[in-house]
Amino acid sequence: MPKMKTKSSAKKRFKLTGTGKIKRKHAFKSHILTKKSKKRKLALTHTTLVHKSDENSIKEQLRLK
Repeated sequence: MPKMKTKSSAKKRFKLTGTGKIKRKHAFKSHILTKKSKKRKLALTHTTLVHKSDENSIKEQLRLK
C-alpha cells in the first residue's frame, strides 16, 4: 500500500495554529488594486481562520484526519 500524500496545493495555502485551527490568507489582493479602498486592502493583508464547515475537508487534504 503506498503512502498517503498531502495535497500540495493545500500544503502551500494553509497553516495550523498552535490550538489546531487552520489559518488562511484572503483572496483578491493580487491585482486591480486601484479601485479598492485602502481600508479594504489593509483588511485583505491579514490572515484569518478557515470556516468551521470547511475544516474537515482541509484537514483531510493535509492528511491530519
